[in-house]
Amino acid sequence: MSLKPHHDALLKLMLVMSAADGRQRDRELKQVADLVSSLPMFRSVTADDLVQALRRTDALLDEADGIDNVVAAAAEALTPPMRETAYALAVEVAASDLSASDEELRLLELLRDTLDLDPLVTAAIERSARVRYRRDPSAAASRP
Repeated sequence: MSLKPHHDALLKLMLVMSAADGRQRDRELKQVADLVSSLPMFRSVTADDLVQALRRTDALLDEADGIDNVVAAAAEALTPPMRETAYALAVEVAASDLSASDEELRLLELLRDTLDLDPLVTAAIERSARVRYRRDPSAAASRP
């Protein structure tokens, strides 16, 4: 099955986020797979589609200006509401390992700028992720 342009853009942005710090972590890739399998947006996307998107994204990241090119192509492929969805998905992937690296934060800044997102919308998305991924304070107190 051939991916629709908006699915391709969303998948590539999530996968770029998972590799933003130079390596794709299992937790981040699992988060991408979980999002694809659970969100209504991706009902028509198969596991094979995700694998193919991963291969295409890896190839694009090997090119000069790979991240910039993926983000620019996504901006062209996505409508304004879908751009907000793309940002929310990227934030989910960045938050999935319970910390955001400097590279991930820079990529989120690039997405905010390139996708021309409302700062209030991005702040709400980021705040929502911080609330969902907050650590249990009692767990830290019980560690030796």
